[in-house]
Amino acid sequence: MRVFVTGASGHVGSAVVPELLEAGHQVVGLARSDKSAAALTAAGAEVHRGDLDDLDGLAAAAAAADGVIHLAFKHDAMFAGDFDSAVAADLRAIETLGDALIGTGKPLVTTSGTLMFAFAGLQDAATEADALDAGPRIDAENAVIALAERGIRSSVVRLTPTVHSTLDHNGFIPTLISIARSKGVSAYVGDGSNRWPAVHTLDAARLYRLALESAPAGSRLHAVDDEGITLRQIAEGIGRGLNLPVVGIPPTEAEAHFGFLSAHVQADNPSSSTLTRNLLGWKPVHPRLIEDLGQGHYFDAPAPAPR
Repeated sequence: MRVFVTGASGHVGSAVVPELLEAGHQVVGLARSDKSAAALTAAGAEVHRGDLDDLDGLAAAAAAADGVIHLAFKHDAMFAGDFDSAVAADLRAIETLGDALIGTGKPLVTTSGTLMFAFAGLQDAATEADALDAGPRIDAENAVIALAERGIRSSVVRLTPTVHSTLDHNGFIPTLISIARSKGVSAYVGDGSNRWPAVHTLDAARLYRLALESAPAGSRLHAVDDEGITLRQIAEGIGRGLNLPVVGIPPTEAEAHFGFLSAHVQADNPSSSTLTRNLLGWKPVHPRLIEDLGQGHYFDAPAPAPR
């Protein structure tokens, strides 16, 4: 297939592009900067210059492709505190890509997250069968699923709060490492028993390819390997890597310590990928999060400054 990929030079995209190329697909990657364009060219992909606000460009690139993988999100706006505008831009981009593919039967694979279920009151681990009615990013997910009724083989990959590997330079794990460095301790909130699921970037990339190639229309898929690692275990892994003490802090101190991550580090988000594995034959093979932390690459260079 000739595949148009947004976010192609980002963290997950930089794994998805070679995954697609090695499987024999052609890749056209969206690039908003010279640096991104150069990275895509070096990887062997074609370049489509533009960004998520260039809706005409997105539509043209999608129409010219045999399938689309949408990974881009305005993380810079989100981290600057303008989450609403980032969410709105994502929904507009999805609607534009969908309009370009209506009635073609072509695949459209987009991105969501398991973290939306952390505060949904689920009694068990979140599964692919779980869905919410409305909310930030939830509206985009539901719009993609609805495209299955309009002649598009649409699917959504829900990523875990941490997608980890040597390619992860700005995600939650590097940010937690940066916070630990600045505070002199690796912390968790309360007793640290709340859980995050996790997946290796390369395993997630393979799932995107499988979704593109064979996911049934209207599929919700979970890129989950570790179903639930406690935040205390994560803090302990960071503490070992930085040779820092590991401490629990009360919820009243979470915002002062973790900043914008304070709610996330208290979220309980166990998630399952059993249905995805059975549907597509996906099987994670790369190191799990605690093993990955133990390999040391996260601690070789300074992490990004806390936001």
